[in-house]
Amino acid sequence: MVNLDARDALIKAIKAESADAPDFELSDDPTPKVYKDIFPFDAPPKALWDGITVPMEIPENLWVTDTTFRDGQQARDPYTVDQIVKLYKYLNRIGGPKGKVLMTECFLYTNRDKEAVEQCRALGLQFPGITGWIRASKDDLKLAKDAKVEEIGMLASISDYHIFYKFKGLSRSQVVSKYLEVIEEGLKQGIVMRAHIEDATRADILGVVVPFAKRLMALSEKYRLPVKIRVPDTLGLGLPWPQAALPRSIPKIMFVLRHIAGVPSEWLEFHGHNDFHMGIANATAAWMYGAALNSTTLLGIGERAGNVPLEAMVFEYAGLKGTLDGMDTLAITSVARFYKKHLSYQVPSFYPLVGRNFNITRAGIHADGALKNIEMYLPFDTEKLLGVPPGVSITPYSGNAGVAFWINYYFALKNGEKIDKDHPGVMKIYGEVLKIFESGKSLSVSDRQMLSLVMKSMPDFYEANKSRINPL
Repeated sequence: MVNLDARDALIKAIKAESADAPDFELSDDPTPKVYKDIFPFDAPPKALWDGITVPMEIPENLWVTDTTFRDGQQARDPYTVDQIVKLYKYLNRIGGPKGKVLMTECFLYTNRDKEAVEQCRALGLQFPGITGWIRASKDDLKLAKDAKVEEIGMLASISDYHIFYKFKGLSRSQVVSKYLEVIEEGLKQGIVMRAHIEDATRADILGVVVPFAKRLMALSEKYRLPVKIRVPDTLGLGLPWPQAALPRSIPKIMFVLRHIAGVPSEWLEFHGHNDFHMGIANATAAWMYGAALNSTTLLGIGERAGNVPLEAMVFEYAGLKGTLDGMDTLAITSVARFYKKHLSYQVPSFYPLVGRNFNITRAGIHADGALKNIEMYLPFDTEKLLGVPPGVSITPYSGNAGVAFWINYYFALKNGEKIDKDHPGVMKIYGEVLKIFESGKSLSVSDRQMLSLVMKSMPDFYEANKSRINPL
């Protein structure tokens, strides 16, 4: 469905305004603009189109930012100081020497929060830089000053759902004035301010967001300090397509902020949620259409369906730029193991990159293909990039190829040493596996069971190769 009103409004805005044009007039319509044609509430949100496609504009420099210790903590038990420090070190490792994980965002409210910031800072690491988060209040701003953070993110709820129903009795302009007052006070104190325009994908982009952003840019010019804008897709309602209509199109939001509000790419950050499985797609679209920064959390842990996973954007970065730029992907696996061992967090088996099944094949036809060429069923060398060799899980569907693949993997056999699926020992083990399944006692065979079968059915092979066994 083409939204003609949205199309006409965007065309008018593009024709009438440019980054150095006079400020947009902030619309103070007393009726909340809540887009019930798009968000009916008694049905799923609708995708509307406006017939306009904005151009792709990948910034020269891209960065990942982190909010594990802020948004990530809102979805789980708070981290201890020691846990925060250890995870901060992992963030430094992942980001590599070029600091591609540029910043991490922390709460500043409790003594634990403050101590964690101090201990992370005491490590003397340049990256990620430590930033904070506050509400739109001068009292909270004092917390940022006391914590000696050079940059602070301030919540600036921007949709009419928030302006009219959270701040009852205040107009749009009054709410925006309140935000501007706190941001200006922070700039006076020499703090780099970052406005988090909450619920942007349900906001009046041209009537509220653009006028607000232009005023922020004016404050930046006045105080000669950056004023950054984070665009939170708070309910995961964003769409990654340039043809979609505002307010849901992430490409169009980035285009409007860049070219109508005049926000530099390096001051523009996306913050996605995954309510509709679109978090990574939207975050990638934000990079593709003008935002230099992407806010993430480790393993995507965040409110409701979670945030954009940091590890996903590391690989998306490599896809867009053709290089990892020194990022350490092995540390991603270390993070997943840390969560499991020290935080009692079980990464789902089917979770991308670090889930147990990511590099495991179960189907016999897949195992047969992997025996012939390991690249057939792997997107990249998981041992090189993640420190986890490919494997196979023995099920009723693994076949003798699966058995051969298991043996080659667990005994770390190299090319020229690998055994074939028709090897007599493999066929003997496969027969034993079938008996286990036919008995109905199990639907899979554990690694330890397989090792016992190798010891029993291929004793000479086992004795010659037991020192090479991969850890089970």
